[in-house]
Amino acid sequence: MVFALSFPGRNRFHDSRLEAGVDIFSSWLRLVMILWLCAYATGSLGFFDLHVIASWCVLTPLMQWFVVLLGRTFLRHRAQLPGYKRKAVVVGAGPLGGKVARALQTSRDQPLEFVGYFDDRTDHRVLPEAVSMRLGGLREVANYVYAHGIHEVYITLPLGSQPRIVELMEALQGTTASLYFVPDVFGISIIQGRLQDMNGVPVVGICETPFTGTNELIKRVSDIVLASIILVLISPVLLGLAIGVKLSSPGPVIFKQRRNGLDGEEIIVYKFRSMRTQDNGPVVKQATKGDPRITRLGAFIRKTSLDELPQFINVLQGRMSIVGPRPHAVAHNEEYRRLIKAYMVRHKVRPGITGWAQVNGYRGETETIDKMQARVEYDLEYLRNWSLGLDLQIIIR
Repeated sequence: MVFALSFPGRNRFHDSRLEAGVDIFSSWLRLVMILWLCAYATGSLGFFDLHVIASWCVLTPLMQWFVVLLGRTFLRHRAQLPGYKRKAVVVGAGPLGGKVARALQTSRDQPLEFVGYFDDRTDHRVLPEAVSMRLGGLREVANYVYAHGIHEVYITLPLGSQPRIVELMEALQGTTASLYFVPDVFGISIIQGRLQDMNGVPVVGICETPFTGTNELIKRVSDIVLASIILVLISPVLLGLAIGVKLSSPGPVIFKQRRNGLDGEEIIVYKFRSMRTQDNGPVVKQATKGDPRITRLGAFIRKTSLDELPQFINVLQGRMSIVGPRPHAVAHNEEYRRLIKAYMVRHKVRPGITGWAQVNGYRGETETIDKMQARVEYDLEYLRNWSLGLDLQIIIR
């Protein structure tokens, strides 16, 4: 739990001073709160000198921040020293090679010196800015690297050039340069990309769920604990809303709608009924502002999101999570998956009662493709950057 909240192994030297300070102090505060709860629960708080504990709690994050600032200053100073510069070349002068070269040139913390490109193509087929910085063709890379003491080689050739890549790597193994292959995956929504070992076979994950192993356990346990506590606390509100919905118009209190859940499987989601008639078939018309189907109480509970409260039961059932991409009607999914790139990737996790898109202003009606596109982009950003701390932040917001 502490590691999930704090990520103590994170490299903060590349963050701004403010970002590093906020991250250190917020992580430290969570850790101290957990330790205090443990001490309170075991009755061991009185065994320690409170002056020492208070000094420790205050000085430790300050010292950590000070060390980060010193480290940043040292790395930037060292990056300017000629003796610490590591020379780097890029093989491939296309758009991807240009991205890598710009990243090398703008790195302030890494002591890297970008020397130039290698490419076999003619001038009109490479980047204009690469023409004057071209050092030769692919057959000349190994000799140049050896003769000029190049430290790092970044290969950005397209995957279709596999035989040339293999030949190039074999030639470069006769040098001491570090080799990096940069796959051309910029057109793909990378979710939780990482290198994995599958019984001795290296596998590069490009698009997978963040909830595997320990993360899956943390996510599910936190969902069960929080949903149980919240349901107990809001039970009077649930009862009051149920009575109000029943009295406001004929029909059931709970509306059950078919939605797509984890891995796109169809699930049943609960909501307090807010409309006189409900669409749940192959064609579903989204509710709009001033929709005549919405009851007076329904307008209020939709505006305040109180109609979503029964979904905490869905969380306990394992169909949903408290935080995640909002589930859409099955009919809407069939429409949007053809119109929006990577739309279905959001179904690699359980749908949520609330999500990163909702707390950033993209909730309720999505009357245009652009709004739905923005919602999907926030959902994908959530999958890329998930942490328990992010979940708690979204719940609070």
